[in-house]
Amino acid sequence: MSTYSGRFEIDTEGETDIIDITQEVETIVKDSRITSGLVTVWVAGSTAGISTIEYEGGLIDDLRVLYEKMAPRHANYSHNLRWHDGNGYAHIRASMTGQGLTIPIVNGILVRGTWQQIILVDFDNRPRKREVTVQVVGE
Repeated sequence: MSTYSGRFEIDTEGETDIIDITQEVETIVKDSRITSGLVTVWVAGSTAGISTIEYEGGLIDDLRVLYEKMAPRHANYSHNLRWHDGNGYAHIRASMTGQGLTIPIVNGILVRGTWQQIILVDFDNRPRKREVTVQVVGE
């Protein structure tokens, strides 16, 4: 069993910025030379998440609308009362999405649907530099 780790940084705009990171993850998987195993993609921080989507404009808009309905930006959050940073909604959205994702690797290729891309979503109320860790485990 082998393990390979890689990292990359992404500059985001915040405010539910949705970024396709599939290519970066695939490059690290390729560099690992692991042909059968699992890859875990993880974003550090409590106001960002990792998921998958068909990365096209309509679905990106729909996802942003859904997040706003589920955790509205201007709702009252106890977090904001305590810390006065106005990003309580970002923490809730990130918790719902999750910070990590695991994907199988078969024959050196990520197992994903034809229209399924890996996304980083930055929910914070300001631009950020996000660090994504990719760990590949297998043979």
